[in-house]
Amino acid sequence: MMKMEMVYVEDCCEILDSMRVPITASDRIAGEYPYYGANGIQDHVSDYIFDDELVLLAEDGGNFGSKERPIAYRVSGKCWVNNHAHVLKPKAGLDVDYLCYSLMFYDVDGMVNGATRQKLTQAAMRKMKIPLRSIEEQVHVVDELNRVIKIKEQRQQELALLDEIIKARFVELFGDPANNEKGFIKAPMGDYMTLLTDFSSNGSYKTLDSRVTMYDEPKYAWMVRTTDLESGDMTSVKYIDESAYELLSRSKIYGGEIIMNKIGSAGKIYLMPQINMPASLGRNAFMFRYDEHINVKFLYHLLTSEYGQREIQQYVRGAVTKTITKNDARSVLIIVPPIELQNEFEVFVAQVDKSKVIAYTIYMNYSNRRSCHGNKF
Repeated sequence: MMKMEMVYVEDCCEILDSMRVPITASDRIAGEYPYYGANGIQDHVSDYIFDDELVLLAEDGGNFGSKERPIAYRVSGKCWVNNHAHVLKPKAGLDVDYLCYSLMFYDVDGMVNGATRQKLTQAAMRKMKIPLRSIEEQVHVVDELNRVIKIKEQRQQELALLDEIIKARFVELFGDPANNEKGFIKAPMGDYMTLLTDFSSNGSYKTLDSRVTMYDEPKYAWMVRTTDLESGDMTSVKYIDESAYELLSRSKIYGGEIIMNKIGSAGKIYLMPQINMPASLGRNAFMFRYDEHINVKFLYHLLTSEYGQREIQQYVRGAVTKTITKNDARSVLIIVPPIELQNEFEVFVAQVDKSKVIAYTIYMNYSNRRSCHGNKF
């Protein structure tokens, strides 16, 4: 296969950075024109400095390295741009949408600098390369990517609808947990726990730090962090060896547990998926197991509902760093419907989840087709 010819951004675009003017929030006069920064509209102001079809590329504060959030976006018409976004106008023969798609998820690894706030300098931006195609090919690629985005949006809407169906069924079966009009038992969650554990249940941090090493490459056991459960990205998980796994015997994970953040986004709830390898709970989280009166699928939906999060958040402490204690986690009030009703809800959720898996698979397949680079189209 022939290698695709590439062209530098500086050779195919007019770079209009010199026309940018930042305005402090206190000096902005409200108006009808969008005021753009690194990642989109920041405000609306009373005047404009651009009136064209442009691509804005983050200079600093951008979503560099993100697989979901772009670093470039398209703007059209009258607008104002601050100095946190590079301003690019395609030259003749370059479609503006093609330019935007080429840059949205550009791999800038090694091009950005700055430890805390990464920056893509103009010098680096000028040397970014995009595939050189005929205008007809560019239009074809743009049409294909527009179609992909439309399909993704449809699947997102479908996933949201399926979530609403689950919520509606929850209310149908259990009513409003706050009012508890169905008269279910209402009690502290701790009354039904058979286990509440965390990383430090295995010993002092000093001892654990000296004997537990985490690895990037696969080892005996998965060290489960809530960031893994949040993103679903299994390419960046951490591992521990067998000796560390046995040392952490009090926080082994088998699948199906409720996990709660205890610091940072304290009180956030996750349901541990079923797993096919040994796993252990990482730092900064609690793990809960329950007795025969609780179905964890029901409880997960209860704790992630508006009621559940309100109930949990009243126990969260800290102005800057949010935390929740074991005793407070035990104190969270839950409704306890008959287990048969909880099980009925689990069966319903399982049926809906089958549809969600199909929709999500299609969504992810199309999520991977978002770049003008390569020869996919």
